[in-house]
Amino acid sequence: MISAPSFVVQKHRAGNLHYDFRLEIDGLLKSWVLPKGPTLDTAVKRLAVQVDDHALSYMHFEGGIKEGYGAGEVIIWDRGSYSPETDMEIGLKEGRLEFLLRGKKLQGGFILIRMDEWSGKDPIWLMMKKLDKFVTDEDITITRPSSVVSLRRID
Repeated sequence: MISAPSFVVQKHRAGNLHYDFRLEIDGLLKSWVLPKGPTLDTAVKRLAVQVDDHALSYMHFEGGIKEGYGAGEVIIWDRGSYSPETDMEIGLKEGRLEFLLRGKKLQGGFILIRMDEWSGKDPIWLMMKKLDKFVTDEDITITRPSSVVSLRRID
């Protein structure tokens, strides 16, 4: 039996507080930085900057990064499995990913859409919540700030 691929959202204080959204695709964690974190509100679009892939083992990392790029505290803000609604490899190339998340905080359908033009080396995407029974205007980054693993908080 093949298990569903995983996702993780790591809350990361490195200079500025942000959230690292990672999807397991083809043996790696494809990664995006969400400066304001994910949302369950369909009226809100979140900036998502695609960054370097990470090894699958990074999905379990929680703790301090001592020095260098990304130095700071990291907690596992959410994690779970997901179901692709589009071919993920094609979606990465064409700039549109649709998937269903099954996490402790993030549930239901989401879309990542790459913007056609961006400046700099990192592609700019938008992350949006799809309309389903999990939609709410509650800001879960504020109401549910703790790690789903250790219950630690960064703030």
